[in-house]
Amino acid sequence: MAHPTAVLAEDEAVLRGELRAHLADLWPELRIVGEACNGFQALQLLERHAPDLLFLDIEMPGLTGLEVARQAGERCHVVFVTAYDAHATAAFEQGAIDYVLKPYSLDRLALTVRRLRQRIGSAAAPLDSLLRQLAGAARPQKYLRWINAAHGNDVALITVDEVLYFQADTRYTLVVTAAGEALIRRPLKELQDELDPANFWPIHRSTIVNANAIAGVTRDFRGRIHVKLKARADRLPVSEAHAHLFRQM
Repeated sequence: MAHPTAVLAEDEAVLRGELRAHLADLWPELRIVGEACNGFQALQLLERHAPDLLFLDIEMPGLTGLEVARQAGERCHVVFVTAYDAHATAAFEQGAIDYVLKPYSLDRLALTVRRLRQRIGSAAAPLDSLLRQLAGAARPQKYLRWINAAHGNDVALITVDEVLYFQADTRYTLVVTAAGEALIRRPLKELQDELDPANFWPIHRSTIVNANAIAGVTRDFRGRIHVKLKARADRLPVSEAHAHLFRQM
């Protein structure tokens, strides 16, 4: 019998590595055929490899795990990876869909592996009912809506939707809009934690771009990707670690 295959979709590299290592210990026969760090990549790997199992983080940039699962349908067995609390995860207990809570518990993952071993070869459970319950149980995230930027003795209010991109500048962060630029005394990492990841994508360790402001991408003679903006002539370099966001462009 062929070894079962799996795709891991988790946007945090450290947690993805932990999950891979735990699965290698608990299920040596399982072949990890692909790893995704966002929802778009998870769908691509699903189409390319048609895995038996999909370990799917619920909260990922691009497409959420719920959106990926909706498109996956019943093509594979889905295990949701989630940080949701016990109230939300009660929805999982009513069906044949399994879940793993973050941070990972080896005992809980071992239980998931035992269940999956029994289900391999059988039809995947339907997801529609569970997805509706999870969508209702998900707690709305309150993301940053505006930024205060000092201009001499005045303070300007910049709505986040106006921002084309953020860029780290020593101890400050440069906020760039179609109308101009401003410096704020907040580190880029702190801002990233408060921005909606569906709209604001890190493309470099020093740059976060508003996805709605992207006009397209271009490549230089070395094949390196640069983002083109709709409202400015700036060209923003994309690091290799984030190039997967633009593979299809």
